[in-house]
Amino acid sequence: IMVTGDHPVTAKAIAEQVGIIAPNAITLEDAAKSDKYGGNKSMVDEKDYNAVVVPGWELAKVLEVEQEDRQQVENFWNTTLATENIVFARTSPQQKLLIVSAVQDRGGIVAVTGDGVNDSPALKKANIGVAMGIVGSDVAKNSADMILMDDNFASIVNGVEEGRIIFDNLKKSIAYTLSSNIPEIAPFLLHIILGIPQPLSTELILAVDLGTDMVPAISLAYENAESDIMMRPPRDQNRDNLVTRKLIGFAYFQIGVIQALGGFFSYFVVMAYYGFPPNSLPGMTTEGKHFLPSGSNPVLNSQGQLYGHDDQIDVLTRAQTT
Repeated sequence: IMVTGDHPVTAKAIAEQVGIIAPNAITLEDAAKSDKYGGNKSMVDEKDYNAVVVPGWELAKVLEVEQEDRQQVENFWNTTLATENIVFARTSPQQKLLIVSAVQDRGGIVAVTGDGVNDSPALKKANIGVAMGIVGSDVAKNSADMILMDDNFASIVNGVEEGRIIFDNLKKSIAYTLSSNIPEIAPFLLHIILGIPQPLSTELILAVDLGTDMVPAISLAYENAESDIMMRPPRDQNRDNLVTRKLIGFAYFQIGVIQALGGFFSYFVVMAYYGFPPNSLPGMTTEGKHFLPSGSNPVLNSQGQLYGHDDQIDVLTRAQTT
């Protein structure tokens, strides 16, 4: 959508040059000039045009009847904003603000570019206001969320790409951090419920969280962009949040479960190596069967070997660190 204070003829010519109005587009005025409609724009079928150039005075006439016939105004916005190529010309600051509000009311995410004082209300109202850093007025800069220091619209694309990279990398870091919760909680649950020797100590959890997890999580913030990052459609602000159900499901029930299974496999292999197969571990920590650092009773393994307190600590430490 192009919104300008220039004359409609000038605005249309510029819009055609920069591609806002497609080369083969048919404007409402062009369709109305055909013999079918005889110059009556109100009779033109929506299927016969795909571009509109709305002068500010026509917009003012439509908005004048808003109090009396609000439905007519709604129909105007619905029809105009559904057109593929849209140009608003000779618009006032108030009209620019109304255009932004109309697009937002219909679920649009609005970015407004501007450099003058007249653009400041629309820049403030938009979801993101972009002001020119060189030729832009101070009022416009103060109202904007982003300032183009080189006044080059291509910098907006670079900013969007950088923002998507940051968003992607934050999701990766969060997913990596959350994935360790399941393999850290599951050993304690089995220790409490089944009474197996504790597969993971609190000291090792702190070592994982504060030691081995921290550096990889930070390093994910410096990942390069994915190959399709600028090919994706804009994300839905109400659905595509930083932490979603999909991300939690991936971190907890896919990666987390795989990590937990890998950890338990190593734990059971080491315990079986020392003569304590998996089927002998449940109930090991109940009364009379100590396999804890605080345990004092000797434990007999499946091979008939007796493990005292120090031996139990040694075996359990090996199983936990594996």
